[in-house]
Order: sequence, then structure tokens, then C-alpha cells
Amino acid sequence: MLERTLRRGAFVGGLLLLALLGSPLTSSAHHGWGGYVDQLSEISGTVESPLSLAGPHASLKVKTADGNMWNVLLAPPAGTERAGLKDGMIPAGATVVVHGQRSRDPKTFEIKTTRLTWNGKIYNVYPDRE
Repeated sequence: MLERTLRRGAFVGGLLLLALLGSPLTSSAHHGWGGYVDQLSEISGTVESPLSLAGPHASLKVKTADGNMWNVLLAPPAGTERAGLKDGMIPAGATVVVHGQRSRDPKTFEIKTTRLTWNGKIYNVYPDRE
């Protein structure tokens, strides 16, 4: 009886793991490079929401002079910290220059950052992609 219960528990646990790994939540949480153009772009603007290391990738919002609000994605938190950036370090109102690859969808104002300049300092978030 105990062996049957253990097998059933392992089976149910395996099914739950497969469901979780295949869920849209899991796949949408990762921001690979496939959705971004190959050429590098540069934007500059004012930070609207401070640097956050929450989530699968560090991020901040930047408003450019033309009024567009950009979602700026950096490396995962550990990689962003290795580049020298910390949670909340770049405050709202700061001016930044973002170098990276923008979304393939021209209507989506999102850029995956390779390098960010703030306060006269350059942070190489993905140094191998420059």
C-alpha cells in the first residue's frame, strides 16, 4: 500500500513539474535575444522608474525626447550587479544613454541593453555582445 502511494505521489509530482515547465508563464519570463534586431541602437532619455533588479531581468523605464516610453531590459539581476549596478541605484529623473538591441516590432519601445551610461560611468551589462 505504501509503495503504491509513493508511486502515485511521484507521478503527480512529475505531471505538475511538466505542466509548470511548459506553461506560458515560464516561457514569457525569459527575454532571449530572438525578439530583438541584430544591429545595435542607442537611446537617451530620462528615467521614469528607477532601476529594479526584481524579476528575471533588471529593468527601468526611460522617456526619450520624442515622448516615447521605453522598457529598458538589462541582464538578469546577478549579471546586472556584476556590471556594477544595484537595485534603485539609478533614480527617477536621471539621464541615461542606453546602447543595445531594440525590439523587432517597431511599435514596441523595448531595448535589450548591452551597455548603459549614467552619471559619466559606463556599465557593460553584456560585455560579450558589444
